[in-house]
Amino acid sequence: MPRVAIFPGSFDPFTMGHEAIVDEALRIFDRVIIAIGHNPAKRGLLTVESRKALIERVYATEPRVEVSIYSTLTGIEAERLGASTIIRSVRNTLDFEYERTMDRANREVFPNLRTIMLFAPKEVEHISSSLVRELNAFGHPTESLLPEGIKLEDYI
Repeated sequence: MPRVAIFPGSFDPFTMGHEAIVDEALRIFDRVIIAIGHNPAKRGLLTVESRKALIERVYATEPRVEVSIYSTLTGIEAERLGASTIIRSVRNTLDFEYERTMDRANREVFPNLRTIMLFAPKEVEHISSSLVRELNAFGHPTESLLPEGIKLEDYI
């Protein structure tokens, strides 16, 4: 049976930090599904469709990566997609505490679903989507924080 994991997030936008986590997850899992959570009440920098297109471009040559959009509980989406593991990225102790709490809550509702935390490499641990959005809002270039060849202007 293939090992399938789901990597949920808003990915607004998808950064080099996210890319590093997916690359590490591909060393562990046969398939990684990048699941873009969609909350219609929230307006992001990019539409969910633009986020999906951006991520699909990054992984155009990697058949083991899929991208989905969902608007339900992550556990429900994981079950729907046949994933047994949730991948979460940890950059610091605040991330760790939040993710540990989420894992405990998920185990209550979805006892067969496991969470693994992957630590962001030091080269990208400072990168967050909110940093990219803030720099972009002030007209600062963001290409050095995004996967190679990605420009936000192509998706906004």
